[in-house]
Amino acid sequence: MKRVVVFPYILSKSFAAVTIFPFIILKRKESKDDFVLINHEKIHIRQQLELLWLPFFIWFAMEYFIRLLQYRNFYLAYKNISFEREAYDREHEIDYLNRRKAYSFLKYIFSS
Repeated sequence: MKRVVVFPYILSKSFAAVTIFPFIILKRKESKDDFVLINHEKIHIRQQLELLWLPFFIWFAMEYFIRLLQYRNFYLAYKNISFEREAYDREHEIDYLNRRKAYSFLKYIFSS
């Protein structure tokens, strides 16, 4: 994938990758071969395309702070953002993006 770049200095210890459309930025070169990680990040690319770049990140930040108030734990807040829930839930499915319906992350907002 041409838009996958390795830039180890941008990511903290906690994150192996970050997606900022149209790029997937990886912490380690070896991660290019990690299908699950790359698929997870491709799901985020689709989400960013649906909401457009800036609204995606505004929504992400707002939902993170709401989840932080809800869970009072940084990691749990992050894991329960609807975008992350969809990506973690479907990252192992090789054909997910081929059959994914638009705005699928919405069903993860209120479900537990």
